[in-house]
Amino acid sequence: MLDLSARFPRYLAHDPAVPVWCVSPEGGPTTHRFFDTSPVSPSGRYIGLTRLPYEGRPPTPGDPAEVLVVDLVTGAEHVVAETRGWDTQLGAGVQWGADDRALVYNDLDTTTWRPYAVVLDPATGVRRRLRGPVYMLSPDGRQALSPDLVRIARAQAGYGVVVPEDRVPANTGAPEDDGLYLTDMETGACRLLASLERIVEACRLPRTGSQGNPLDYYGFHAKWNPQGDRIMFVVRAKPRGQGPERRAVVTMRADGSEMHVAISPDQWAPGGHHPNWLPDGERLLMNLNLRGEGMLLVSTRYDGSDLGPMTEAVPGSGHPSLHPDGRHVLTDAYTHEPLAYGDGTTPLRLIDLQRGEERTLARIRTLPDDEGPGRMWRVDPHPAWDRSFRWAAFNACPDGVRRVYLADLSELVAPADGASVEGADA
Repeated sequence: MLDLSARFPRYLAHDPAVPVWCVSPEGGPTTHRFFDTSPVSPSGRYIGLTRLPYEGRPPTPGDPAEVLVVDLVTGAEHVVAETRGWDTQLGAGVQWGADDRALVYNDLDTTTWRPYAVVLDPATGVRRRLRGPVYMLSPDGRQALSPDLVRIARAQAGYGVVVPEDRVPANTGAPEDDGLYLTDMETGACRLLASLERIVEACRLPRTGSQGNPLDYYGFHAKWNPQGDRIMFVVRAKPRGQGPERRAVVTMRADGSEMHVAISPDQWAPGGHHPNWLPDGERLLMNLNLRGEGMLLVSTRYDGSDLGPMTEAVPGSGHPSLHPDGRHVLTDAYTHEPLAYGDGTTPLRLIDLQRGEERTLARIRTLPDDEGPGRMWRVDPHPAWDRSFRWAAFNACPDGVRRVYLADLSELVAPADGASVEGADA
């Protein structure tokens, strides 16, 4: 079993309810990818991260960041690659394939300003360049989903790659040449799985906004379900001129067929954020202002049916994900949400749906010294279970610099069925 206590500094402020360690204590700002993939490797021995070159100012296109692998057994840090395919919120999208010999991240061709995924064997340094980028790998590591990581900046900065402003295409309506892309991780081939035009047409999404202005669509979050047979895609529509943005969650089969609206623009409009698959792969959860009285954790089937609160006893917040036990939700909170403490610290939350209770696992600073223009450098914790569902990785900045932390939840929740809580060679 991994013993982090002797290798990494312990976080003790505000008396955490569980053991917490900083696993990126050295060097500059470091981040893990997102709350729907774990930075911990399949064996449990390593953690894959992005070390950013700076914080607080707008990124300069072409500036290099580092892909970092930390050995959780020895504590050693290894810079395994340099990348120009990063942005402020998800770094270079660093994530693991089927085993510890497949680390995947984005890079950027600065002659064409097009991103592409790289598959790296950290043990040998052997790498392969693919023709498409990666936003999220399938559970078996064989396919990668992604919106256009250049155009995603038109939806929201921080989630793709940084290129010169004049190299970011602007969509008109729902284009046929942009949407959800699929890359074969073995051959490297990339194709448009579902165009925005086909999605809007099949799902009957609005083409004009509340004030009659045309809507221009962009792809955003793309997520596999745990079984790898369904896909969730968040689409965002910007009005030309005045009016609010429109957002929707659509789902489809892994081959792009059988499209549905899981959360409609009208359902999202009163407020909502961060949809995620539930472990059964049939339903989704997200924070939604369902009744106009504040955020609740809600769930719905992939086809939009059976929408309702998962609990009304505690409010929703942050980036939620459900343990396979169907009972425990791990989430965080933004510094501007009501659950924040008002001093730059926020809670790491464990919600017990069965009891209608929650426990603060840790209170930690997530407000950096400088959030930068448009809050592009905010520190979102993005808490993510590892594959054993013992560990939770998250971002925070107790000393003002973003770093990555691991919390041990083994005393509060059981590991997933059949999963080991032991690290390789430990």
